[in-house]
Amino acid sequence: MCFLQLIPGAGFYQKHLGFEWGPGDLIVYETNYKLQGPRSAGSPSVHIVRRDEDICSPILRKLFSESHLIFVGLQKIKEDVPSKNKKSQFVSISKNYRSVIRACMEELQQNAVSTQSGSLVSILLAIELIWNLCEVLFIDAAPAGSLLLQLLDWVRLHKSDVDAKAREVLQSDSPAQHQSYWDVVISLVLQGRTDEARQVLSKQASLRAESSSVFKRMDGLLQTMPIFNPTGTQTLTEFEVKWRHWHEECDRCLQDNTFASNRHLETICKILVGDEDTLLEQKELLSTWYHFLVTRLLFTHPTIKPPDLHYYAQSSMNMFLGPRASPEPLDIILLSAFEFDLHQVIKDCSIALNNWWFVAHLTDLLDHCKLLQSHNLHFGSNLREFLVLEYASGLFTHHSLWQLAVDYFDHCPEFGRVYLELQIERVPLDTERKAIKVLRICEDRQMSEQVRSICKIMAKRALRNNRLGSALSWTIRAKDAAFATLISERFLQDYSNKGSFTDLDLLDNLGPAMLLSDSLTFLGKYREFHRLYGEKRFSEAARLLLSLMTAKIAPRSLWMTLLTDALPLLEQKEVIFSVDQTYELMSCLEELNSGTKHSNLTDQDEDIESTKTELLRLALARNLTMAIVKEGTIET
Repeated sequence: MCFLQLIPGAGFYQKHLGFEWGPGDLIVYETNYKLQGPRSAGSPSVHIVRRDEDICSPILRKLFSESHLIFVGLQKIKEDVPSKNKKSQFVSISKNYRSVIRACMEELQQNAVSTQSGSLVSILLAIELIWNLCEVLFIDAAPAGSLLLQLLDWVRLHKSDVDAKAREVLQSDSPAQHQSYWDVVISLVLQGRTDEARQVLSKQASLRAESSSVFKRMDGLLQTMPIFNPTGTQTLTEFEVKWRHWHEECDRCLQDNTFASNRHLETICKILVGDEDTLLEQKELLSTWYHFLVTRLLFTHPTIKPPDLHYYAQSSMNMFLGPRASPEPLDIILLSAFEFDLHQVIKDCSIALNNWWFVAHLTDLLDHCKLLQSHNLHFGSNLREFLVLEYASGLFTHHSLWQLAVDYFDHCPEFGRVYLELQIERVPLDTERKAIKVLRICEDRQMSEQVRSICKIMAKRALRNNRLGSALSWTIRAKDAAFATLISERFLQDYSNKGSFTDLDLLDNLGPAMLLSDSLTFLGKYREFHRLYGEKRFSEAARLLLSLMTAKIAPRSLWMTLLTDALPLLEQKEVIFSVDQTYELMSCLEELNSGTKHSNLTDQDEDIESTKTELLRLALARNLTMAIVKEGTIET
């Protein structure tokens, strides 16, 4: 879909300019809109302010190639598969997409040598974060109980610096004295990793015998913290009762000042009861509002239901960012996901991200999950097809990735074929090998017009380079009779100059293709005459040569050449041409001589033609005598 963007006063005649983003480039054009108001004194410039360069990154090309395989596999999932089985397949496919993103991200981090690599890593991190959340909320559609467990996994995966810091502390000479010791303990608690927090806490407890009781008390609270098990026999109600008792116990410890002697343990206890002020004090350790949200739910509402998420998400973002800070585009996208507004997620991602890869593949997967069925665009295509078409069109601007785009167009039932026909014509046919690839794609899809166009382009190029065999081969594939005539004439011209044919394999195996034009038919038959003559099958060669003239297949301009070719047969010791055939040859010679003479022939050329005629008359007369004697003898 195109929008007219007006640039005032930049045109040659002080008119507005318009521009459109094309496949990889910008087209600027002058419009008919006249400038309103005073004329511009300066000479405004047009700057291209944005262009998708990601497609040029070698590592991202791996992302495009590998995700293409996943996409094609997804299209093969049959509609009649039970929905329960489909769900596990869709979750598996989603994880495959994410693993490809992470692999590219890790490779970029290892090879990060430029600012561009760093920005790509940030973009891929954001993409994987959003995709993972959509997988939890929409594709897997985790219910109450399981939902929080999956959100915890989501936060842990994207806040992995805790593990590195924990390793650093535990591997130090004195872990309990390390400056990051309490940060590690609290970070592990904030992520619900209570067993690991207990392990690190034990280092401190062993050093402080006088306060071992409070450490044991905290160890007991962390050990008994209920965690819902989706595969177990415990119901959600039973878990809620157990969790409430544990929560009340944590609250009692706080009221009784059990941990008053150790401010760090008291902070941990406040976190366990879900004290919001204490949680907000840990902003540096939480680092993001969505980590704060998940931690807040873990210690206040572990059985949160999906419909209630949006309230907690909005309030958590407001509390964490404060009244002065404005949310980033990533924050807005994640909030829309927590509000279960899928279309807003896709819309915001389309605006915020610098290519169509993410929205195209995520939307395609969500569409297969039947989550986008109600959303059709006003210009005819559904959202999934529109985004896939945009992504595939971008791939077509790349010298090798265009081949991947073909499969994306194939799986867009409404407009895919039209887009493919338009885009395939823009692929530069740099080499014959590439042309054959493009041609095979078109032939497989019965794109006859494009097949003809490609073949004609390659035939003309081969002809310009004087590669007659290749030119003829492409022309036959194009079924272009006029061009076949032209190339056939070039072949004959080449033969008359050199005295021999080139590309014999092609000419000997023309088959039914020689019927494409009269000139090609003559060329094929004339080559067959030479082959028969070379194999000493003189009688067959004589019949074929005669038929080329009598049936008017041979151009009149070549009759003298054919009659000259008959001379060796006329001079054979054995009679080749019969009486009737000899009369026919004589008739052709006389018809040729009675025709219009070429005024542009030199005296020397006329002498040569005259000599040929005389030789032919003598040979024909001699052959006629021998043929009469032979046939008379046979009759006797």
